[in-house]
Amino acid sequence: MIELTVNGIKRQVDVVAEMPLLWVLRDELGITSAKYGCGVAQCGACTVHIDGKAVRSCQAHIGEVAGKSVVTLEGLDNKDQHPVLQAWIEHQVPQCGYCQTGQIMQAISLLARISKPTDEQINQVMSGNLCRCGTYPRIRAAIHAAAANKTAEK
Repeated sequence: MIELTVNGIKRQVDVVAEMPLLWVLRDELGITSAKYGCGVAQCGACTVHIDGKAVRSCQAHIGEVAGKSVVTLEGLDNKDQHPVLQAWIEHQVPQCGYCQTGQIMQAISLLARISKPTDEQINQVMSGNLCRCGTYPRIRAAIHAAAANKTAEK
């Protein structure tokens, strides 16, 4: 049995240590916000937070995650009022929506490290999260809005 904390709840899973976290979340725990996009950590659709850091869950083996804390979109604190989610809605970021949970989790990680990122910093950090619909200008605008909202809350 491998133990980890997912969205604040201690969980145990009986799987091989090499199983990707993405499959544990989706198939074993029924948490479906992280999506399968490429399987090689190149698209970002599977991004979750492990101990507060944005990580591609398709390449994080569950054995490496044992004892750590995993947060998915479902586990965000104050989700209904989260500044990034509010900005995503305000700027109508999603088109098809498939990549959005990974984009959101990466954006939250970015804003935790850089409270008022420049366009260049946003482009650099978000470059590993692909959007086939090309909503990058709206993603960038939403990140700026979330940063402004977080600053206003302080």
